[in-house]
Amino acid sequence: MLLKAKSEIRNSKSEIRLPQAPLRPNKHRSEKGKRMEDDKLAQEEARRSVQHQTVKAQVEGDVNAEIADRASQTTAPGETAQVDQVAQQFRSKAVNEVVDTEREVERSRGAARVSQIVDYIFYVIYALLGLRFLLALLAARSSAGFVQFIVAVTNPFYAPFKGIVASPSTQEGHTLLMPIVIAIIAYILLHLAINGLLRMLAHRKTAI
Repeated sequence: MLLKAKSEIRNSKSEIRLPQAPLRPNKHRSEKGKRMEDDKLAQEEARRSVQHQTVKAQVEGDVNAEIADRASQTTAPGETAQVDQVAQQFRSKAVNEVVDTEREVERSRGAARVSQIVDYIFYVIYALLGLRFLLALLAARSSAGFVQFIVAVTNPFYAPFKGIVASPSTQEGHTLLMPIVIAIIAYILLHLAINGLLRMLAHRKTAI
C-alpha cells in the first residue's frame, strides 16, 4: 500500500511538472511569429506603395499623351474662318441684347416717372370731387369761401358730367350729387387706361 501511494504521489508530481517545460519555447515562438507578421505588413505596405507609384506614373503619362495629341492637331483654314464668323455673330448678338436691355430699362424708368405724375394728378382730382360731394351732402353754405374755392376748382372736371342724372335733395339743402359719383368712376377708368398704356410702352420688346 505504501509503495502504491508513493507511486501515485510521484505520478501526480510528474503530471504537475509536465506543463512547466514548454513555457519557454512558447514565448520564443510568439515573439518569432510577431516578427514574421511585422515583416509581412512591411512587405505589404511596400508593395502597395510601389503599386501606387506605378498607377500614378501611368495616369500622368496618359494625360501628357492626350495633351500632346490635342496640341498637335491642326484646324483647317476654312473651319477656322467659320468658327470666327460664328463667334463674331454671337458677340454681336450679345452686344445687341445688352443695348436693347438698357433701352428697355430707360423706357421703364421714364414710364414709371410719368405714371407717378399721372397718379398724383388723378388722386388730387378724386380728393377734390369727393370733397365737393361731401360738402353738398352736408348742405354746406355756398357763400362760404372754402366752398366757393372747391366749386371753382372742380368745375372743369365736373362740367362734362353735370346734369347727366338727377341729384336728389332734401328741403334742408342736403343734396346727393350723383353726377360726381359718375365722374369719379369715369376718371378711375381713364386712370387705369393711362397706366396700362404706359406699362405696355415700358415693356415693349425689340426684335433682335
